[in-house]
Amino acid sequence: MTDEPDLDVRRRRAKFRAWHRGMKEMDLLLGGYADAHVNEMNADELAAFESLMAILDRDLFKWFTGEGPVPPEHDTPLFRAICAHHRIELT
Repeated sequence: MTDEPDLDVRRRRAKFRAWHRGMKEMDLLLGGYADAHVNEMNADELAAFESLMAILDRDLFKWFTGEGPVPPEHDTPLFRAICAHHRIELT
């Protein structure tokens, strides 16, 4: 079964972390996405989300706003899904 208790704990923790980033704009971007999608994430998808949240807010914010290019290693399907969720167009 993929919905084991430790995965549920990780999902709750990810939602909390997504809403408590330190930068309100990032709280809204990541928290809003987490509320909509984290409960359906499998372990690999959740690991990718947790990894994305380890990136500094200032870097993520630059990438989401287009102020800086998204490094190729972070231009992932997850990053693009978050952009699509918030209707952010990447150049």
